[in-house]
Amino acid sequence: MTEIATGWLDAYPVAVTGGDLFGDAAEPVAAHWRAVASGLSALAEGDPAVLQDTVTRHAADLGLTFRVTGDEEERDWPLNAMPLVIGASEWAGIERGLVQRANLLERLASDIYGSQQLVKDGHLPAAVIAGSPFFARKMLGRAPRDGRYIQVYSADLARGPRGQWRVLQDRVRMSSGIGYALENRLAMTRTGGHLLAESHVRRIVEFFDQMREGMVAACGRDSPRIALLTAGRFNQTYAEQAHLARYLGFPLVEGRDLSVMDDRLWVGTIAGPKRVDAIWRWINTTALDPLSFDAKSELGVANLFEAWAGGGVGMVNWPGTEVLESPAFAAFLPRLCRVLLGEEPLLPNVATWWCGQATESAIVASRLDQLALVPAFGQPVEGLARREPVAGAELEGAERAALLEALSRRPMDYCGQEIVHLSTTPAIINGELAPRPFTVRAFVARDAKGDWTVMHGGFARLSSGKALPTSLMGEGDLSADVWVIEDRPPDAAQVPRVIDEPPISRGGGILASQAADNLYWFGRYNERAQYVTRVLRALLDGSVEVEGGVSDRIGVSNALVELLVEGAVIPRSAATRPAAAICAAALVEAQLPGGVTALMRRRQAVGLSLRERFARDFWRLVSRPMPPVDIHRPATLLAAVRMLTEHYSALSGLVSENMVRSAAWRFLEIGQRIERAQGICRMVRRLGELEEGGEKDGALGVLLDLCDSQIIYRTRYLTGPMAGPVRDLVLLDPDNPRALVFQIAGIVEHLAALPSVRDDNLPEPPMRLARALLGQVQAANAQDTGSQWLAGIEGQLLGLSDAISSRYFLQFEADEAEKRTALL
Repeated sequence: MTEIATGWLDAYPVAVTGGDLFGDAAEPVAAHWRAVASGLSALAEGDPAVLQDTVTRHAADLGLTFRVTGDEEERDWPLNAMPLVIGASEWAGIERGLVQRANLLERLASDIYGSQQLVKDGHLPAAVIAGSPFFARKMLGRAPRDGRYIQVYSADLARGPRGQWRVLQDRVRMSSGIGYALENRLAMTRTGGHLLAESHVRRIVEFFDQMREGMVAACGRDSPRIALLTAGRFNQTYAEQAHLARYLGFPLVEGRDLSVMDDRLWVGTIAGPKRVDAIWRWINTTALDPLSFDAKSELGVANLFEAWAGGGVGMVNWPGTEVLESPAFAAFLPRLCRVLLGEEPLLPNVATWWCGQATESAIVASRLDQLALVPAFGQPVEGLARREPVAGAELEGAERAALLEALSRRPMDYCGQEIVHLSTTPAIINGELAPRPFTVRAFVARDAKGDWTVMHGGFARLSSGKALPTSLMGEGDLSADVWVIEDRPPDAAQVPRVIDEPPISRGGGILASQAADNLYWFGRYNERAQYVTRVLRALLDGSVEVEGGVSDRIGVSNALVELLVEGAVIPRSAATRPAAAICAAALVEAQLPGGVTALMRRRQAVGLSLRERFARDFWRLVSRPMPPVDIHRPATLLAAVRMLTEHYSALSGLVSENMVRSAAWRFLEIGQRIERAQGICRMVRRLGELEEGGEKDGALGVLLDLCDSQIIYRTRYLTGPMAGPVRDLVLLDPDNPRALVFQIAGIVEHLAALPSVRDDNLPEPPMRLARALLGQVQAANAQDTGSQWLAGIEGQLLGLSDAISSRYFLQFEADEAEKRTALL
């Protein structure tokens, strides 16, 4: 151990991590931690703050974010640099307990939705099932095709100071945290990959491979399509779902992407509907089908119930299994384990008393100060406004009396639980090591044979205070990677599990219509923001003074301001302000659809739905907030405008160099090129009016600048800007990437590469319109491109945009369509 590492250890009592339920002494665990601390200390040159900064940066690079309940904006994922260390022998006992518990829950789900023998024999009160809002009556008698109700299972585990492990909560509805466990490991590997190998940390990658193979095998088809069904980008764990879908190669879909035909599930794509063989659902059963469950649900798919009940689509996990998550069930699991499995629980849950029984209710009421109170069925009830446990000793006065009165009236709504005192683990807090109480979320899944496999590690939650253990990330809480370390170095001759290489494949997979829509509008919002920024730069940096006299400058400035008013960037009332004030208003405008802030927010909104498609560098650039603007300092305004211009250039470079030339890239490009083509028409039309009025020099110079064509013009022509050459260059030159014809030719090229749904190989409406428009522009001469001609081109571009939307995209709700029409 290094001298620096010794300093870390002297500052922290490592023995608090000791103890073991399965027979190990404290010292082996402490020895593991000492070795890990020594390696981390060497990486950070003895400064814990440096190590934490490194891990935080890697987590940010991975795009890790989350939402605390009640937040509107996402937060950075709070990954602590100190892992939670668990010895392999201790973890082996946990694994056995998790597999036993998964088998128990599988048997319970089968009985609840099958014979219900446990209720008939008096082992389980009927009210524990029927009282749960997650009990799906319509699922009675509806068994999965392979008889397996649970494919993925997770459990929140608490470790007492003496080393005993307890199950805090079972999770079968959705295994949130599984993606964060993966990302935590990736961030820690980037920080010190060699240290994990030297410390003999067990890998977790194999778990995800086996989980995916298990889902594939359950479909019963070769190369099935499995989709991850999300509630959408406003869900608290959407970022995790996007990362997980990308890693596993699953399409990330919402309910409106899907439809049921002939009792089979289909996803709408740009190439027509494609069959979905199974769904890994991350929404409640009641939200899956508005025709069979909650009619108000906007997250599900009509007639989806008929598809899964008839075997047309698989479900991970089977709908209705979330009834097992109710705290009331925990009161009966020890007994049910003996009844169903003939075994004692290897991982007992937290001692729980369901108050729906007279004796248990009296125990809870008499021992209120020693117990925690929790809603019996996972939903807020009278006296308990949240789902998290509340210590009875904290209830006083009227609050305590009200709870006891409610308990006496509706005892079945409450459970009492023992208060668990948690073991602690080292964490880096404000640059120093400090103990933090922790819980662990562990994950279990079926492999290709249907057997249970357990992730060698998981996701640790480090509590910020002395609050009761909970499964939710709260204010000030931290996460940590869980390292399961071999008790002895592995045998060098041991051969790792061989994983067959997958068949070679190219392309970007399916592209759902909604994703194509979002990519298209991402490109449009981004290009529109860039167009507005260029106009603002022309107003601020003196470009209008390059050519011509005072009258020219005034006329050009007024024309640029009219472009802003015409594009709903600023209100008409602001058009008479000084140039600096106009630019400041345009930058901060968030209400009008053309304001820079409004456009950036809309780009961010559609970008959130594309997280799994964007490279991390791209996403980091997109999600970076616009810096504050001092509206009283023109120099600051100009710096902000130039920074934005560089921002758009960086994005363009990332798209050009990093995106695979798939259909996703093409829709991003199509949106960008349609918007750029419209912007060119507007600029030429507006500044062309000055040219026609005799103020041509200043107007033409600004037009060249706005179209990034100054250099090529001066290379070709030895004179100042002249009307014919300028119009030819920015409108009709097929080699100029900023010319109108170049944009339309690009649109034709991209549309030609997209899949067709026609069997007769005839061009579809968007292609016909684009080709006609390209032919019209290619046939034009510079003298033909007057205001009327440009207005006609703009109208045809609008028609082309509508045709693309009708052919490839879902039909949006009226309010969303209205917002986007306003931008057009």
